[in-house]
Amino acid sequence: MEGNPVRVSFVAGSAGEWRVDRAVPVRGEGMPAAPRLQRVEGSSFVAPTEAAWVLGGVRSNERYVEIEERRRLVAVQEDLGRASSAQAALIPLRKSKAWWALAQDERRAIFEARSRHIKIGLEYLPAVARRLYHSRDLGGPFDFLTWFEFAEGDAGAFDELVGRLRETEEWSYVEREVEVRLSRVSYGVAQGPHCGGERSDPSVPPGFGAG
Repeated sequence: MEGNPVRVSFVAGSAGEWRVDRAVPVRGEGMPAAPRLQRVEGSSFVAPTEAAWVLGGVRSNERYVEIEERRRLVAVQEDLGRASSAQAALIPLRKSKAWWALAQDERRAIFEARSRHIKIGLEYLPAVARRLYHSRDLGGPFDFLTWFEFAEGDAGAFDELVGRLRETEEWSYVEREVEVRLSRVSYGVAQGPHCGGERSDPSVPPGFGAG
């Protein structure tokens, strides 16, 4: 990745601009309970000692998006931090060794040619804004951390989106996934140069676990 990578820390604990409504283990082990969550982007990771858990990731260029797909994403997506986005979801997941043993062209074939990951996600833009972070090379428990923001009235669309993606061949390679659902409490709590009102990355497909 060129330049200085933007790092993210998802910090679960007693403080944060997002209230944790529920944290559901979709596949594999869950996460410790916590009442609040904050998402902090910046040049370094944040790891407060009093946190219930912290997940770190790095923004990265997407590996599987083709030129025409990227054009379509840019044309319809909207920013994170919209005033209407009162709800959010964090989906950390880890894929299996079998997935990572595949060549990149084989993963692309499963990802889009057969699972239609990008095509499905495009149907839910601009309602569901998202950002994908890579964490596999950081030694943590997950490969990807995907952050979604949406209005309360679009919660059903978000549920439909992730439900459809979980029915695909690609998702059969997921060995651990947790869905953390959140409601916004306030703006501007997280500290860092990239917190709120941010431009979504047009190179990232509107789904999750796109590795």
